[in-house]
Amino acid sequence: MASVRVGIGGWDFAPWRETFYPKGVPQKKALEYASRQVTSIEINGTFYRTAKPEHFASWAAQTPDDFVFSVKASRFATNRKVLAEAGESIARFMSSGLDELGGKLGPILWQLAATKQFDPDDLQAFFQLLPTKLGTRKLRHVLDARHPSFLCEDYYQLARKHKIATVITDTPKYPNVAEITGEFVYARLMNARSELETGYTGAELKQWAAQARQWQQGAKSGDAYVYFINGAKERAPAAALHLLTLL
Repeated sequence: MASVRVGIGGWDFAPWRETFYPKGVPQKKALEYASRQVTSIEINGTFYRTAKPEHFASWAAQTPDDFVFSVKASRFATNRKVLAEAGESIARFMSSGLDELGGKLGPILWQLAATKQFDPDDLQAFFQLLPTKLGTRKLRHVLDARHPSFLCEDYYQLARKHKIATVITDTPKYPNVAEITGEFVYARLMNARSELETGYTGAELKQWAAQARQWQQGAKSGDAYVYFINGAKERAPAAALHLLTLL
C-alpha cells in the first residue's frame, strides 16, 4: 500500500535519553521502542562502517512487521572523485547483509560529498552500477546531491531516466531540490531549532504534512519518506511524532 512514512536517523543518540526514551528503557531496547513510535528509521552507521548480516537480522527482528528501514550506503562508494569507479565498493556494500532485512528494506541512500559537482557522464556510469534487485526484491535508490550544480534540468532528466529519487531538504547548507525524479519521494528535514520542543513550529509542521500529502500524490508509487535528521537532532523524535499525528 502507498504510504507516507515518517522517521528519524538512527536510534542511539545520547540526548534522546532525555527527550525521547522513557526512563527505564535500556539502550539494548532502544530500537524496539523507537520503531514503535515512528514508521521508519534511516540507518546511518552503514555510511561509516560495514555492518554484518547478523546486525541486519537483529535489527529486523526487533521491529514491527510493517516497519521499514532506509539504509545509507557506504561512503567508500560515494566519497570519490570518479563515481564510475565505485563498482567494487557498491558490490561490497550490497553483499554486506541487506537481504536480512527482508520486506523491511526500504530505500538505499547514496550521499555524495558536498564538493562533488554534477558530471553527467560520470553520474550516468554510477547509476548504471546500482543494482535494480537484491534477490527477487526490487530496489529503490535515492541520491543525496549536495552541490548546487545538480539544480539543473540535465540532472533531473538523468535521474528520471534511471528512476533515482533525489533527496529533498530544507537546510540552507545544501541545494533544495524540489523536483520528483524517482517513483517515490525522500525528504531529509534538517532545519529544526533547539528552542522549539518539536523542532519546528506547529504551523511549519502542518505545512510539511500538507507537502507530504502532495508528494504522495505526485509520486508514481504513492510513497513518501520524511526523516527529521541532523539540525537540532535532539528534537527530531518530537518533530516526527507530531508530523505523524497530523498525517
